[in-house]
Amino acid sequence: MRGRSVFVAGGGNSAGQTALHLAKWASQVTILVGAGSLAETMSHYLIRQISATPNIDVCYHVQVAGGTGTGTGTGHLQSLVLQDAASGTQRTVPADALFVLIGAQPRTEWLGQAVARDQPGFIITGPDLLARTSPRWPLGRPPLPLETSLPGVFAAGDIRQGSVNRVASAVGEGAATIPLVHRHLARVAAGQEIPHQPAPPPAIPASTRPGPSPRPGNLAYAQ
Repeated sequence: MRGRSVFVAGGGNSAGQTALHLAKWASQVTILVGAGSLAETMSHYLIRQISATPNIDVCYHVQVAGGTGTGTGTGHLQSLVLQDAASGTQRTVPADALFVLIGAQPRTEWLGQAVARDQPGFIITGPDLLARTSPRWPLGRPPLPLETSLPGVFAAGDIRQGSVNRVASAVGEGAATIPLVHRHLARVAAGQEIPHQPAPPPAIPASTRPGPSPRPGNLAYAQ
């Protein structure tokens, strides 16, 4: 990227960190943001650093509508078509590279109802499961950290709800899962992983128990 004109699409921390890193070598780095501000999506320390870096520009209310290049395979990007989000007008700018950091979409549809997920599809783990009623946590013990609603199945990394979306964190969560799996297997071997049984309904006092039905086939209910 040395001496090149580089574009970064995205308004989050990952986009800001990438722009600052590329600015060490590229002649110009342009951050393309669909919103009108970075304040709600990027940490303030990154915004300050970006503002203090002379070869980083930020373009707001803009999205990438297209691009041109020398072809696929060994080809490379030559220009981008940028579209104003409000007016729809387009302009073409020279570009040597485009980095897209606009978030992630979990691909967890294949799990169906077997594992609890939030609305976007991220897997719910650990204590957060106790706040849900469907699917209900099935064991009498609380879920282990990183454990899903299916006991003995764990989730780590970006697929998990509440993940900090960092490689180091994902690796750490994966490593932390290993002793949790061993703990679960030990409990299974000891016969301790017994599904939670709902409490029986309260007994009906004798004074309010229904008497015999006046006619066969009728049901009598205590009021």
